[in-house]
Amino acid sequence: MASQLLPLELIDKCVGSKIWVVMKEFTGTLMGFDDYVNMVLEDVTEFDYLGNQTKLPKILLNGNGIAMIMVDEEEETEETC
Repeated sequence: MASQLLPLELIDKCVGSKIWVVMKEFTGTLMGFDDYVNMVLEDVTEFDYLGNQTKLPKILLNGNGIAMIMVDEEEETEETC
C-alpha cells in the first residue's frame, strides 16, 4: 500500500518541482507556499478557456481558489513529489 501524505507535506515535497495548478489553469515552478496554500510560481503559463496562453515571470496564487494541483508528468520522479 502506498504511504499517504498530508496536503502540506505533499506540497512541501514539491517545492522546486514543476506543478500544474487547476483553477484558471496555470503551470509553473513552485517556489514556495504558506499554511493557507498560497503559492508562488515562477516561469508561469496561464491557459484560458479558449486555449490561449499567456507567459508570466512570477505569480502569487491565493490558496482559497486552488481546487487541485498535479505534478508535471515529465518532472515526476521518486526524488521529487
